[in-house]
Amino acid sequence: MPLRRVLLALAVVAALGAAACGDPPEKELQQAQSAIDAARAAGADQFAHDEFTAATDALKRANDAVADRDYRLALNHALDARERAQNATKEAASRKTAARRDAEHALADANRALADAQAALKTAEGARVARHTLDTARGGIANAKDAVQKARTTFDQGDYLAAITTSKATAADLRKITRDLGSAAPAPTRRRHSGRRRN
Repeated sequence: MPLRRVLLALAVVAALGAAACGDPPEKELQQAQSAIDAARAAGADQFAHDEFTAATDALKRANDAVADRDYRLALNHALDARERAQNATKEAASRKTAARRDAEHALADANRALADAQAALKTAEGARVARHTLDTARGGIANAKDAVQKARTTFDQGDYLAAITTSKATAADLRKITRDLGSAAPAPTRRRHSGRRRN
């Protein structure tokens, strides 16, 4: 049996005496709530959703058992809630670190795609591509720059998943702009009429 389970079992046995005396497990309920609050602060509701939800559900069952005056059952659920919340905190920390790394890569990719699109626009301007095509590209690039800035802001705020989503979508839009500019044909040139008069 893992050490964690052994310790949990010992905690249950140690607390059963108090619960058997007819008193609700207030201490364990408070510990469970504190562990859940700490898990939420660590981002467990986002990065360890299943375990965090299990913790909050267990605490709810504990409180329901208290209302039913089943203090032994309340104790079991409170201890379960505390353990699950602690696990959620650890899981969230690990996943948050990975999400930060992925967000950094996604932001860097979006910035590369922005630089490529700007270079393609400059080339297209020199090749005298149709004005409508250039205007469309300029508008798309301007919107993409705003989106990259938004992704950077959400990253700085610690919302790594939103930063990843925005960065990936923006990079895809920019690559399409680059492809469209690369395949755009130059605008047709007007033929100049000779200024000579016929005799």
